[in-house]
Amino acid sequence: MTVPFLDAGAAYHELRTEIDAAVGRVLGSGRYLAGPEVEAFEAEFARFCGAAHCVTVGSGCDALELSLRALGIGPGDEVVVPSHTFIATWLAVSATGATPVPAEPDAATATLDPGRVEAAITPRTSAIVPVHLYGHPADLDPITRIARRHGIAVLEDAAQAHGARYRGNRIGSGANPAAFSFYPGKNLGAFGDGGAVTTDDAEFAARLKLLRNYGSATKYRHEVRATNSRLDELQATALRVKLRRLPAWNARRAAVARRYTEALAGVPGLELPAVAPWAEPAWHLFVVRSGDRDRVQAALRESGVETLIHYPVPPHRSPAYADHPHARTRFPVAEALAGEVLSLPIGPHLAPEQVRRVVEAVLGAFSPAVR
Repeated sequence: MTVPFLDAGAAYHELRTEIDAAVGRVLGSGRYLAGPEVEAFEAEFARFCGAAHCVTVGSGCDALELSLRALGIGPGDEVVVPSHTFIATWLAVSATGATPVPAEPDAATATLDPGRVEAAITPRTSAIVPVHLYGHPADLDPITRIARRHGIAVLEDAAQAHGARYRGNRIGSGANPAAFSFYPGKNLGAFGDGGAVTTDDAEFAARLKLLRNYGSATKYRHEVRATNSRLDELQATALRVKLRRLPAWNARRAAVARRYTEALAGVPGLELPAVAPWAEPAWHLFVVRSGDRDRVQAALRESGVETLIHYPVPPHRSPAYADHPHARTRFPVAEALAGEVLSLPIGPHLAPEQVRRVVEAVLGAFSPAVR
């Protein structure tokens, strides 16, 4: 049996009748941008998250960049970011002209360590971007307290955290704006790129709407220099259908995570994901750690189990940041994670027999006979 890392088409096959009807309705309407489907999805996603406003944009990276611009971040500013994250978090900061300043993650949860944030703050720091990595929430309360003490903003990178909860509340419902991605592989994925920002601040939402639409609230009147970053009606209508299934799909992910955790607990040389007591992960990814990661990945591949590494190169070690002030700085937690993390298949459409196959393959890879 071959177990793919992700079957991106499975969600469509489950909801084909509903999605086809919704897409057909949009195609027949002749309204493909800035229409009722986008407005309805924004209202529904805001309600799902528990936020007052949702502003959709063209991608998750745009959600981060435009949020930073709406916060007034620009050249000369510094923004504290995790040293272990997908590079989009850093790129969004760089796109504003600001400088990303890395702080180490907590070694257990791989999310931004509040205890390391303060040391990264300088007089030029204007914002902190905690990432809810792998679907596990960052510890927001202490990070927000630090930000308030220094008079700086917090923008949550929630690209992997649709439906996750922090201290009982859904990510995207707090005092900070939260940027989401609807890349097809996400827990709530479109059939292409898409993103959104949730916020309780009406003025911030209004600035985002200007920034996503050429700086224009009224056609041919442009108030600020901006860009074009809009979610289209086809993506919005598909996301509306999928959003209704998201809680059930997240519950299926959690069931797979429990099965892995129960079956793989205590395997020597294998570290399972940690869950903080205040967190309810969305289980976007199930990331294990091993000092023998490359051999384990090869063994799983030979067993027909596809895995991925999230992420093999810390941003400060990427060629894109070869000229960064911290390009040669040691960040031992991020560098250890990059050399040890391995993502097992997880998703709402993973069949029980596929889960068993993954478990068998992992146990086989760690058996004394193959080490």
